[in-house]
Amino acid sequence: MAPGAGRGLRMLFQGRALLVTNTLSCGALMAAGDGARQAWEMRARPGQAFDPRRSACMLAVGCTMGPGLHFWYLWLDRLLPAAGPRGLRPALGKVLVDQVVASPVLGVWYFLGLGSLEGQTLSESCAELRAKFWEFYKADWCVWPAAQLVNFLFVPAQFRVTYINGLTLGWDTYLSYLKYRTPGP
Repeated sequence: MAPGAGRGLRMLFQGRALLVTNTLSCGALMAAGDGARQAWEMRARPGQAFDPRRSACMLAVGCTMGPGLHFWYLWLDRLLPAAGPRGLRPALGKVLVDQVVASPVLGVWYFLGLGSLEGQTLSESCAELRAKFWEFYKADWCVWPAAQLVNFLFVPAQFRVTYINGLTLGWDTYLSYLKYRTPGP
């Protein structure tokens, strides 16, 4: 690594650059998750072509989630600050609040945002949300509480969105599957 590279990378996780880093990484990984899902679909269904517009919509929705997550974690840290050896209690509180508040909001944001970008009417997007929300939310409870507990216990605040983004590629692939799967026979 070049001598100044470490300093440059550190700057991505400070001040205003952190917001940009969180925003772009959320969008890029959501698009990458969709790209992975589309690659699987193309192998499973010969003749299906890659849809760059679909991945672009995922990128856009992901970029809108980045600032929300950035400020969400800042708010959670103010609401439930970690305190010395009793850090487990506030971390568990953060996990619970995150699962009960942020997770449903992000699920709604995902389905309505993508629906809007793809030209669905609000009623069509709401119908899709109703049809898929509980499947999304149950899967969310299987994945994110343990990941968030690690996040709130061990990850420094400025790296929390990046940590979650590191785990989210698989999650975003699942979200793409849930959003775009074709109904079975």
